Amino acid sequence: ADWRHDQSSLPPGWPTAGNIDIRGFGLRYREDQELAVRNITVAIHGGEKVGIVGRTGAGKSSLTLGLFRIIEACEGEIHIDGVNIATLGLHELRSRITIIPQDPVLFSGSLRMNLDPFDGYSDEEVWRALELSHLKSFVSGLPDKLNHECSEGGENLSLGQRQLVCLARALLRKTKILVLDEATAAVDLETDNLIQSTIRTQFDDCTVLTIAHRLNTIMDYTRVLVLDKGEMAEFDSPATLITKRGIFYKMAKDSGLV
Repeated sequence: ADWRHDQSSLPPGWPTAGNIDIRGFGLRYREDQELAVRNITVAIHGGEKVGIVGRTGAGKSSLTLGLFRIIEACEGEIHIDGVNIATLGLHELRSRITIIPQDPVLFSGSLRMNLDPFDGYSDEEVWRALELSHLKSFVSGLPDKLNHECSEGGENLSLGQRQLVCLARALLRKTKILVLDEATAAVDLETDNLIQSTIRTQFDDCTVLTIAHRLNTIMDYTRVLVLDKGEMAEFDSPATLITKRGIFYKMAKDSGLV
């Protein structure tokens, strides 16, 4: 049987609200290592915009690795709209949530295939997604346009362009949960701002989790999860965290934001 069409036990259109309930969650990268994150319990409501911050090694990426089950939890559970994600098939889970990774890899094949691998959308829809992700003029200028061959890994596109291709893919799929791993490369400030503004307008009703390397991008988010040494240190609105003068306040101060 085609692995993509397994009979699904999921409610149609899941997730429809985009609630993420993380309960006592912990994971480790290797069996002989300490837990990279532990004892994380947070309830994120559908449509919330949540920034995840912390110093290097605090465990920011571990949550997204757990959400996509790239690494399985060793304690606790993650529920999305009431479904324990550990009970799902991997394709079932990963096809319903979207990530724009920090260093996206493209498949070798046409640009169109990279945007719409299962051929589910019309050319018109694909062009609209390219327009919203600020790639329309770039792709229009390519000799083969949507048939442009992407080399293995996509090296014939810049990192910023590869991220925008992922954004276009996310716009096409329009899943209820979007995870964004912000690029750290400062050269890409412009791309990053484009991505942020598109997400604000197009994913307004979706749950967005951003692993934030630059605090200014998340200052208007509903809440910020501050991780410290793998544990949850703070979780509240940016304004409240600033008045608490804890870790987030120090980070914002270091960034010149307060």
